[in-house]
Amino acid sequence: MVKTPKSKSVALHKIFIVEDHPIFREGLAQLINGETDLEVCGATDNADQALSEIERLKPDLALVDISLPGKNGLELIKELRALKRKVKLLVVSMHDEAIYADRVLRAGGDGYIMKEEDPQEIVHAIRDVLAGHIYVSEEVLGAGTNGTPRRSQKPAPSRLDKLSDSELEILELLGRGESSQEIAGQLGLTTGAVNSRCKAMQQKLNLKHGNELIRYAVCWIESGSD
Repeated sequence: MVKTPKSKSVALHKIFIVEDHPIFREGLAQLINGETDLEVCGATDNADQALSEIERLKPDLALVDISLPGKNGLELIKELRALKRKVKLLVVSMHDEAIYADRVLRAGGDGYIMKEEDPQEIVHAIRDVLAGHIYVSEEVLGAGTNGTPRRSQKPAPSRLDKLSDSELEILELLGRGESSQEIAGQLGLTTGAVNSRCKAMQQKLNLKHGNELIRYAVCWIESGSD
């Protein structure tokens, strides 16, 4: 990781990165280390190591991707909150914010920003969350009650609430045209595990067979609703 010399008079905020794509992880590290008040204290590509490293390093904020091999980012957030860790948690993900932001906030996350955003907007989001605010896009902000997203706010009932975080992730990838084999590769699962979760989703969503699940997933992605 490239680091810029910091002024000793500036209080540094320690940032930990949980991201399984090496190039993006390195890009985030360079972006953060280029700021005078921020410093990367560590990074990993999986949730299990993140749990132990966050405990050891005690960062002020962790940047968390949703898609991680094995245990996903939402599960990591829930575990950290169950352990009463005070670290701020900002999700930086390729997944559609409209789909995941509410789940992230309900899990105990402090914000959500898409990877495609301008790098300086990611820095702004980090500082916003460090200051104690919830960071989401204007679109998601406008969708909340009185324009304010709240972790305690109870969302309208949805068929998708029946799905686990992992199942929702698979449903989104199905809707974007990914095959079971491709999904397995992306999520660090076996094809059998993906197919098993697809069958569970069929039952939860009251769909008769796999083709109906795929059609449902495609329509959901295209319409942005269930």
